[in-house]
Amino acid sequence: MSDKPQMGLDLGLPEVADNLKAPKKTIKTGTSVVSQATLVTPPERMSSPPHAMADLSVADMAKLLDADPNYRVIQRLVPALHFRPAAQTKPGNVQRVAVLDTETTGLSAATDVIIELALVVMDIDTSTGLPVGDVLVFDGFQDPGRAIPKEVQLLTGISNEMVAGQALDEAAISKIMEGVQWVVAHNAAFDRPFVEQRLPYFADLAWACSFADIPWKKHGVGSAKLESLAAHYGWFYDAHRADMDCHALAAVMGQHVGETGKTGWKLLLEAVEAPQYKLQATGAPFDAKDLLKVRGYRWDSVQRVWHTRLASEAELEEECAWLAAHVYANPRAQVGVAQVDALTRYSSRTPLAQVRPVAA
Repeated sequence: MSDKPQMGLDLGLPEVADNLKAPKKTIKTGTSVVSQATLVTPPERMSSPPHAMADLSVADMAKLLDADPNYRVIQRLVPALHFRPAAQTKPGNVQRVAVLDTETTGLSAATDVIIELALVVMDIDTSTGLPVGDVLVFDGFQDPGRAIPKEVQLLTGISNEMVAGQALDEAAISKIMEGVQWVVAHNAAFDRPFVEQRLPYFADLAWACSFADIPWKKHGVGSAKLESLAAHYGWFYDAHRADMDCHALAAVMGQHVGETGKTGWKLLLEAVEAPQYKLQATGAPFDAKDLLKVRGYRWDSVQRVWHTRLASEAELEEECAWLAAHVYANPRAQVGVAQVDALTRYSSRTPLAQVRPVAA
């Protein structure tokens, strides 16, 4: 037992207050997580719960705690499968999007393979940035033909026995993808190369990245990790399984982002339509890899080059100046630059890069 004094919580229920202790922990109560305090039942009360507590449902207790500024309650995410009818949306204002996630044997699309693929397909009202109609779901396993690394099994909960003899149902995937206009993944730079290698027709679709295409920190969200975004909006879920990751991402995208007055879907729609630049730090010194990684560069395991994406010509000029000052000792060093759109963004099929000097 802690020797810290008990906390008093004025909920009009002394029994509840007596059962709250000061140590900051997180507990799960049914479908909710309560942060800030731990519920403790003294031994003398174990056999006969307080009458007031017995009369409260878990939902009622969660509401009482959430009403106090010292507590925050987050709920287990329940996937939404139905929204207001699409027929109520103006013709031409609906776009079909596929939320996609994969689990793989490793991090390299050149040497690793998909072991699970999930899709959540939904219609988005482009005028409001909100989903409409019914949601379609696909989730399937793929036998990688090799043992799944132990660390991947621990992270995902996917065992060799679960995928043995399994194959992705390509006919079902093709069916659910009918009419889809763009794909969104939370880290599309990881998922897209894997998916295009396994299902080549995904290369013909526009892609957006909910991790990179929305400046979350600029909008007051401390972390762009999907679990953190879900918690920011009041949910928790069983992460690192492709199907629930898709449902969580779909739920997060339907929320308004910061003070923009726009949902995540609305911001992604704008990102899909805007061109970007892909800068390849060609020939960057090996000892600059940590500096580039901190800067936000990613390693392309196929083309074997560090690269980053920039939203405008001005950002491109600024980045080249930074490279000249911090990475390249030779002022005549050159980098590769390609203008990309949503059809090639986050793909290993980068358009032919134009060589340009890193220093103006």
